[in-house]
Amino acid sequence: MPKSRASAQIGARIVALALLLAAGLARAGAPSLDWRLVASYPHAVADFTQGLVWSQGRLFESAGQYGASRVAEKELKTGRTLRSIALPGNEFGEGLALLRDQLWQLTWREGVAHVYDLSLRPLKRLTYVGEGWGIASDGQQLVISDGTARLHFVDAEGFRLRRSIEVRDDGRPVPLLNELEWVEGAIYANVWMSDRVARIDPTTGAVTGWLDFGALKQAAGISAAQEAEGAVLNGLAWHAGQRHLLVTGKHWPRLFEVQLQP
Repeated sequence: MPKSRASAQIGARIVALALLLAAGLARAGAPSLDWRLVASYPHAVADFTQGLVWSQGRLFESAGQYGASRVAEKELKTGRTLRSIALPGNEFGEGLALLRDQLWQLTWREGVAHVYDLSLRPLKRLTYVGEGWGIASDGQQLVISDGTARLHFVDAEGFRLRRSIEVRDDGRPVPLLNELEWVEGAIYANVWMSDRVARIDPTTGAVTGWLDFGALKQAAGISAAQEAEGAVLNGLAWHAGQRHLLVTGKHWPRLFEVQLQP
C-alpha cells in the first residue's frame, strides 16, 4: 500500500485491522515455531519492500510505491543495488517470485504482471483481475495472495486460475495474507500489519505453525510511529542451500537471515 496514502487509508483502517488481528492471532490454534538469528545485513531504507527472491547466490527485491516501484538485484552483504528496472509511474509494484529462471512481479490494483529474465530484461506482460499482493512458486505453478484469507494457484501459461483455498487456523479464516514464500512443501505467508508469518498446508489451507518476528522488528530499530507509517514486516526469501529464511520489512534498515528450528 502506498506511503502517500498511508495517512488516509492506513490511518482509517489500522485500528479496525489491529483489533481484528489481535483478536484472531491471540486465538491462534497452530503452534509457535522457533527460529534462530544467523546474520544481519544492511537494507535500503528507501525501499518499500514487497517481495524477495533468492536464487543461486543472487538476491532480487520488488519495491512498491507509485513512481518508485522497481525490481532490483541486490548484494546481500552490503545491500547495494547491482541493477534495477523501474515500473511505469502509474503502477504499484507488489510481490515477486521465481519460476523457471523467470521473475514474476505483481502490481497492486493495476491488474498487470511483469515477467523478467534474471538480468531484469522484460520478457512479457500479462493481465489479471483483482488485487495482487504476494506471489510464490512451487516450481510448477504460481501462488498469489490478494489481501484476503484466500490463496490462488495460477498456471504460468496464460495466467489461468487452477484452484483457490481458504487459509484457516483452527477453523478460523486468516485474512490479510500478504508476502508469500514456498518452503519445502509449505507456503509461508506474512499477515499484513503484524509481526507474524503463517506456515500453511498448500493442499488444505490449514495453518500448521506460526513464526513471530517481533524481535527482528526491534532489532531493526522500527518505532511505533514508523510502523504506523507502513514500516512493517514484508519480505521473505528461502535460501535453499543453507535452509535459511531471509526476512525484512518495508523501509527497514536491516535484512535478517534466520534458521528455522525443528
